[in-house]
Amino acid sequence: MSDALSPQPTTPNATPQQATPAAGARIIAVTSGKGGVGKTFVSANLAAALTRRGQRVLVLDADLGLANLDVVLNLHPKITLHDVFTGKATLDEAVIKAPGGFSVLLAGSGMVEYSRLTPEVRSQFLSVIQALTPQYDVVLLDTGAGISDVVLFSISLASEVLIVATPEPTSLTDAYAAIKVLAMQQKRQHVRIVINQAARPGDGRAITSQLQQVLDRFVSTQSGRPVRLIHMGDIPADPSVRDAVMRRQLLLLNTPGCPAALAISQLANKIETALLTQTT
Repeated sequence: MSDALSPQPTTPNATPQQATPAAGARIIAVTSGKGGVGKTFVSANLAAALTRRGQRVLVLDADLGLANLDVVLNLHPKITLHDVFTGKATLDEAVIKAPGGFSVLLAGSGMVEYSRLTPEVRSQFLSVIQALTPQYDVVLLDTGAGISDVVLFSISLASEVLIVATPEPTSLTDAYAAIKVLAMQQKRQHVRIVINQAARPGDGRAITSQLQQVLDRFVSTQSGRPVRLIHMGDIPADPSVRDAVMRRQLLLLNTPGCPAALAISQLANKIETALLTQTT
């Protein structure tokens, strides 16, 4: 994960700083450096866990071209974010209830026009966020993976970022690259991280410490201090996860007492305590 080997992205259209929209729900971007680390799985099950705790939750599928939240939740929407953007449906018509009791706004898959951050896409997406935030306590943005313009713009709308990574070296290298971009372009002072598919208790905290050391050495924020990683927990490698994914069911509904489900419930507790119960 040396800085010399890290990707040096060029994102001329990306929003350089945080652009948190109007007041309302706490917006949390759930993102990752690379795909295949369980980001959407975490988003969906975290939403279910927060809903159980009495929070009004919306998950917005912000992976505007390679959306798969509908697959994870086994939903077959007739109306998607694409229909809202094109004026074929209203926002209220597009927001539906998911298993687990939370709301979802699903994006359509395979739409090349949303793979680039045009001024129109930027404006439409921001309008949707501004319209939705007053109705919820928390909005989870299930972003795409990586550091594309669309991903970075989605993240810029969030007050908090939760990076999902696995212990694999490729995942950690890409997570480092994403955190570096967030620190330098969006002036993020801290980023939260959860380690998925952890082999042993304590692995995630050790991995987070290693990543922090690399960030301390190579990445400074606008304040001159290193960006701070906040370890939010580990989700253990658990065969129940694969079973739930294959069944297209939420883990918290399919096997609520398994180790991974309990870990997600603990993650929800940490997020609620740290972010959702603060006095204003």
